[in-house]
Amino acid sequence: MILARGPGAWARRAALAVVLAGAAIIPGHATGSASSVCKAGRCGSAGKILWTRLLPGSWTASAADGTVVTQGQAYTAAGGQVAAIGFGLTVVAFDARTGTALWTTALSGQPAGASIESVRAWPGVVTAGVSVPRPRRGRVARTEVVLSARTGAMVRDYPAAEFGGAVAASSATTVIVGPRSVTSYDNKTGKVRWRRRTGPAPQAWRVDGRNLYVTVAAGGYLGTAPVTALRQISLRTGGQRLVRPRGGSFTGTLSGAFDGVVFFSGPRGVTAYSGATGRRLWARDGVIPESVDEVQGRLYLTKGTKLLGVEPETGARTAGRVVRGSSGLYGVRGGVALGMDQGPNGVAWGYDVVRQRVVWTTQQLPWPHYFVDLSGIGGSAAPASSTVLITTCAQLGASAAGSGGAAGQAGQACARPELVAIQR
Repeated sequence: MILARGPGAWARRAALAVVLAGAAIIPGHATGSASSVCKAGRCGSAGKILWTRLLPGSWTASAADGTVVTQGQAYTAAGGQVAAIGFGLTVVAFDARTGTALWTTALSGQPAGASIESVRAWPGVVTAGVSVPRPRRGRVARTEVVLSARTGAMVRDYPAAEFGGAVAASSATTVIVGPRSVTSYDNKTGKVRWRRRTGPAPQAWRVDGRNLYVTVAAGGYLGTAPVTALRQISLRTGGQRLVRPRGGSFTGTLSGAFDGVVFFSGPRGVTAYSGATGRRLWARDGVIPESVDEVQGRLYLTKGTKLLGVEPETGARTAGRVVRGSSGLYGVRGGVALGMDQGPNGVAWGYDVVRQRVVWTTQQLPWPHYFVDLSGIGGSAAPASSTVLITTCAQLGASAAGSGGAAGQAGQACARPELVAIQR
């Protein structure tokens, strides 16, 4: 997904993300052609299940939500050769290629009511954003915990904005979006390498390759003032430049950045600007940004039941399809949209947008659940990753016998929750 982060409107955007997940409707999905589990020497084909591993904790399965933690929410990400999942105050990591269990870490020293609200995987480290309630102020603070990808040991923890956190990280350094600044830290010493002030109000942000774009708007993402400029900050050096649009302000709210182009969304549609100069490039009415395809260099938009692939810089249409039916869509990679069927015998599948047909399916997945990270950095299927992570319930709890072995809308205890990695 490429939607912007930001509280206040965050709840509405989270709800919108759910709508977007099912907005592109793909027809003609036949569930019969299931693929087998990936075997040695056969890995790499789209639709293959790479590995399945048992998860700790208390989980519930339902027809509405799939396999989810009983209390709170879970977050997952794959990157830097590690697949990680966090829930409550626990982070579990696996080798992304083989599924070998690497470590389980309980985040100690956190105050009452604290819980993980994001997990992101990087070369050498895993970062977990932990929300910390502040009853006296009626606010929520956030701490970004950096863990060793090899051992799970805590490396550092840094203060972060409520909807900010790690936007780049490695064994050596971590870049954090905070409420008033973007800061790069040295993980060995904890010292600041560089800091760029962003003002007293938390701002919206998006990552595009090695650059971070941060809005300049009075009141930040909670205010109604227009975005009058963007801070383009190098994630490597901290070098900063202000990008200003012609006409005084950008149209809408920051909703994405890709391939040197920034996208703003409003009631009328999407407007694209050069991330280098602020020059208006193109606009399309009645569309919503859906996802980016980093393999083919396309931006995907939805307009009603039409999925449009466009060139980021020109807005020229490259692929599209008017479709009918009802299935979830979760981003496009290499021209193939990832789909997911819910329920006790769901399957994941790939739909080729140009050829207009399903090109791969998995074997049946009991009560599958897909994770969305609106930042576009992590989640079940980050744009840069070919690995999809979902949770499933291989065995319902003992009460299944009294309900015909099926979980209803409200959910039922899961006796065997699993993390499943799929090649897409």
